[in-house]
Amino acid sequence: MAAGRLQSVRQILPEWWPVLAGLLVLYIPTFYGLMTGIWQTEEQAHGPIILSLSLWLMYRQSPVMLEKSRLGTPSNMGWIVMVMAMAMYILGRSQQILALEIFSFILSLASVLLLKRGNAALNVLWFPFFFMLFMIPLPGPLVSMLTMPMKMAVSYATEYLLFMAGYPIARTGVILQIGQYQLLVADACAGLQTLLTLEALGLFYLNLVRHTSVFRNVGLAVLIIPISFSANVIRVIVLSLITYYFGDAAGQGFLHGFAGMVLFITALTLILSIDSLLQWIARWHERKNVKVTGKS
Repeated sequence: MAAGRLQSVRQILPEWWPVLAGLLVLYIPTFYGLMTGIWQTEEQAHGPIILSLSLWLMYRQSPVMLEKSRLGTPSNMGWIVMVMAMAMYILGRSQQILALEIFSFILSLASVLLLKRGNAALNVLWFPFFFMLFMIPLPGPLVSMLTMPMKMAVSYATEYLLFMAGYPIARTGVILQIGQYQLLVADACAGLQTLLTLEALGLFYLNLVRHTSVFRNVGLAVLIIPISFSANVIRVIVLSLITYYFGDAAGQGFLHGFAGMVLFITALTLILSIDSLLQWIARWHERKNVKVTGKS
C-alpha cells in the first residue's frame, strides 16, 4: 500500500510541482509567522499537528483520489474558489488577520484540486480539508463568551472530585485553593480551543478507523464532547495534585507542559475505551437478535 502511494506521488509530481512551488512562495511567510507566533502558545499548539495530520491524510488517500478522478474533468468552480482564496489572502496578509490567511490556504488547495482533477477529487479528500478548519483561530469575543462557563464547570468538577478523595480543597469561581496553594483555571486548561482540539482528535480517529457500524460512529461522535470535558477535568486534577505535592514552581514549570500531554493521552485512552465498549454493546445486541430470530 505504501509503495502504491509513493508511485502515485511520483506520477503526479511533474504535473503538480509548479503549483506547489507557487503555494510555497505565498504561504511560507504565513506559516513562518504561525510557527514563531500563536502556534507557540498553549491554546494554539495543536495547529501544526492538525496541518501534519491533514497532509498525511491527503497522501494516504492519494491513490483513491487519482483513481476516482482519472476520468473526471476540471471544474470551473475552481477559479471562483481561487479568486476567493486570493482575496482572503490579500486582506488577511495586509491586515494581519491570521484566520483569513489560514482559510485562504485551505481554499487555495481546494481550488487547485478542482482545477486539476475536478469535483471527484475533492469528494474523496473532503475530510482532510474539513479537518484543516480546526487550525483557524476563533474570534476572541466568542472564545471569551464560551470559555468562562466551561472553566466554571471544570473547576467545580475538580473541586468535587478532590474533596471526595479527601484533599483540602475549596473553590472561588475559577480559583482553586488546595492546601496552601491557589490555582487559577486558565483558558488553556479548560478553554474552547482545548475542547475543539479534542473534538478534532475524535473526528480524526473516526475517519481513520471507518467503522461500518452506524451505532459506533454516531455513539462515539456524540460522546466526544463529554470525553473532552472529562479529559480537561483530569488535566486540572493532575495539575492540582502536582502543585499540592511538589509546590507551585513544579505546577507552573515543566510539569505544567507535561499535563498537556496527560490531556491528550487521557482523551485518546477514553476514546479507545468508549469505542471498545460500543463495539461490545453492538456485538451483544447482534448476538441477542440472532438468538431471538433463531427461537422464532
